[in-house]
Amino acid sequence: MFKNRLFVIFLLTIPVFFTSCFEVIEEIIMRKDGTGTMVLTVNLSQSKTRIAAIMLMDSIHGYKVPDKQEIQQEIDKTVAQLGSMPGISNVRSTADFTNFVGDIRFSFRDVSDVNHLIKALLEQYKVKSTNIPTYNYNKEDARFTRVYSYSNDVRTQFNQLKDRDKEVFSAAAYVSILRFETIITSYSNKLARISKNQQAIIQRLAIPDLINGRANISNQIQLLK
Repeated sequence: MFKNRLFVIFLLTIPVFFTSCFEVIEEIIMRKDGTGTMVLTVNLSQSKTRIAAIMLMDSIHGYKVPDKQEIQQEIDKTVAQLGSMPGISNVRSTADFTNFVGDIRFSFRDVSDVNHLIKALLEQYKVKSTNIPTYNYNKEDARFTRVYSYSNDVRTQFNQLKDRDKEVFSAAAYVSILRFETIITSYSNKLARISKNQQAIIQRLAIPDLINGRANISNQIQLLK
């Protein structure tokens, strides 16, 4: 979980800054034909004054503070890697070093391409994780499914961190936004909320709840045919 390359480019700064006020936002925009866009964002803006001050330091608590160039190099490297994945295109990134908000976005030919992308990256960086969500979209049935199975490995990895590093995640939030071109007629995860126009599902939860298995992001969403 903590070494997933999709998030490392942003999260590499978080242990350095020791701030628990951040959001990880995952947004998927699904089209009727099965194609779509995914956007991964890390928002550290609530702590931007503190982060700006720490960025002037060489190290803190034994961690080297990366400069803007090093962070940008990691982002550029990941953009290139994602662009080489089958079914993935239009990979772009932004990095706001004033408000400390960064994102990576890309288009996919089929949402299953996202599953293959995550699996390939985990294998490439030798990360063993069984709690990665998988996605499926059935065009004929107009049904979108996200399956998430919790693994105690996540808690084990988390417990191996130093206490001060664990504190980084204490007030952190994960936000999932699933957008569709048609009306949502039903959804299985009642902890999620439907938008006013009934074309998006939003779920916000505390990252510690995900780490400790107290929350689930699985959902089966039925769309109007």
